[in-house]
Amino acid sequence: MPAIKTILVATDLQQRSEAAPERAAALARQLGARVVLVHATPGRIGPVARFALRKKPASQDESETALARIADQYRDVRMEHVIASGAVEDVVSQTALDVSADLVVLGLHKVRKVLDTLRLTTMERIALAVSCPVLVAHTAAVMPYRRVLGAITFAPASAQAMATAGILAPDAEFNAIHALQLPLKDKLPTSEVENGTTMTTAMLLRDAFMRLDGLPPQMNVPEIIAGGVHEVLQFRINELNPDLIVIGSASGRNAASLGNYARDLMRAPPTDLLIAKPC
Repeated sequence: MPAIKTILVATDLQQRSEAAPERAAALARQLGARVVLVHATPGRIGPVARFALRKKPASQDESETALARIADQYRDVRMEHVIASGAVEDVVSQTALDVSADLVVLGLHKVRKVLDTLRLTTMERIALAVSCPVLVAHTAAVMPYRRVLGAITFAPASAQAMATAGILAPDAEFNAIHALQLPLKDKLPTSEVENGTTMTTAMLLRDAFMRLDGLPPQMNVPEIIAGGVHEVLQFRINELNPDLIVIGSASGRNAASLGNYARDLMRAPPTDLLIAKPC
């Protein structure tokens, strides 16, 4: 996993986004990284220098004044800002390319109960549009991450996510769970799940997963638990009280789309959430 040198923070300048630059600044201090704030405004994107870093006086634009005010709170961190017109996911993904972002940090999603059932949310579109990991930050960054819980599938995206988490939280305790979906025959009262073919296959995949490069050295061997992902993860969240949850973006069926569980967590994350794509 390459070093994280540039952290891009997408902000709508609303209160629900306040934790994003705070967490980004805390990570920047820890990693020696720079932070770039990006804010999208409505309208078409001009053809020339449309995503250049602006250096106009802050008083010339309300959004720029607000971004400058945010940066002023973190004077000990190298923090720049970008304002561009266009769809949010286009602005964020293009800016991520322009500044060579290694991590994108987002605030909480604005709930739109009707529209959210009909289409992808802005956060989900951003997660699909960028190639780097995405951190949804909404808890106060008063302390570094101490307890990390990964919901893993033994797929490359899960390895990438855990490797990234190891950089963000080098001193944290790392736990991981794999929710094992059982075929109908293994759900019968007479079946022995622990000795069944499905469990044996999952254990072999786990062994291969643990040999992958980049995983945090302090990571515990993932638990394999029979059951649905929502149920299994919620049980461990209640038990471990993690301050960072880690998932891969894909369900394993289509690496180019978000898995259903990744989408559910992004819409209502119980704590800070890290999503990564396959390498």
